[in-house]
Amino acid sequence: MLSYAYQNLKRENYEKIATETFDNALDLFATILATGITLQLKRGLTREYIENQDYLSTLRGKIDLRESMKLKVYEGRRLACRFDELSENHYMNQILKTTALYLINESDVQRISKNMLKKAILFFSNVSTLEPSAINWRALHFHRNNASYRLLMGICYLVLHELLLTTDDGKRKLATFVDDQQMSRLYEKFILEYYKRHFPQYHPSAREIKWNTTGTMDFLPNMYSDCMLVDVKSGKKLIIDAKYYGQILQTQYENDTIRSNNLYQIFAYVKNEDKGSTGLVDGLLLYAKTDEKRFQNIKYNLSGNHVGIKALDLSKDFSEIKNQLNSFVIEWLKPITHQ
Repeated sequence: MLSYAYQNLKRENYEKIATETFDNALDLFATILATGITLQLKRGLTREYIENQDYLSTLRGKIDLRESMKLKVYEGRRLACRFDELSENHYMNQILKTTALYLINESDVQRISKNMLKKAILFFSNVSTLEPSAINWRALHFHRNNASYRLLMGICYLVLHELLLTTDDGKRKLATFVDDQQMSRLYEKFILEYYKRHFPQYHPSAREIKWNTTGTMDFLPNMYSDCMLVDVKSGKKLIIDAKYYGQILQTQYENDTIRSNNLYQIFAYVKNEDKGSTGLVDGLLLYAKTDEKRFQNIKYNLSGNHVGIKALDLSKDFSEIKNQLNSFVIEWLKPITHQ
């Protein structure tokens, strides 16, 4: 999911990782991080101006008068100068080095991954390390010049912050620290980026859906799809709303039902997008599968539009996950049958 969710992850640079077998998540993260740092070194580490102070025989930057007066008592030929120097001791580089050293010292990381990390951080000799618990993740800001750091910082965050490791009977476990809101955003982005990569002919995008009204738009909330596919030839559209919950169904009056707010939402998306009531706009509520045995994939015809409720089983091998995602598109492209 991470490799699809982060758009700047170039497949050709990480194709070797996809074919290797990893015993645990830390070993996988170590290999991704080592590969990413190596690529970043080729691009060049991001740098920033850092204020330094030194006692110099020639003027550089600004003179620190107070320190210079103290120095004059002992040495008359030097000045205390304050100056800015371009340095790779940038906060993001400090996070990279801190995470790399943490992984190098982890017993769960294989030797080959550790060696890759050791080679990568040889170029970080002028970069300081941080206390992991004191890292201010909110202070990270990304722009065009450092966009390639986004994935690397995401991996560092998972290693140092999200994947809190506990020990139980001598075995390492991943604590359930990642909350549903964070996983929901990752899941939504994964669905969109998967279809962008494998079905670009249907122009996948998170489009805004305009309200089908001739009256005032005041106070109406904006509607944005998680993913919309468009078949230009037939005019068909598929609006996908990705949902990540601990449970798919809700209980109302002792009966299990689809979550009402989710169904109302996808219905509103479909009907407002299908302004001409053509029946060419379909909807899909795509849940991450849970252990609810009573849930089954369903498809409704609601006021002339098809709305499916399906679950994506993320516990399967990725080849099977791909088959599931592909099947949703194949089913959508079938000729329209009125029920």
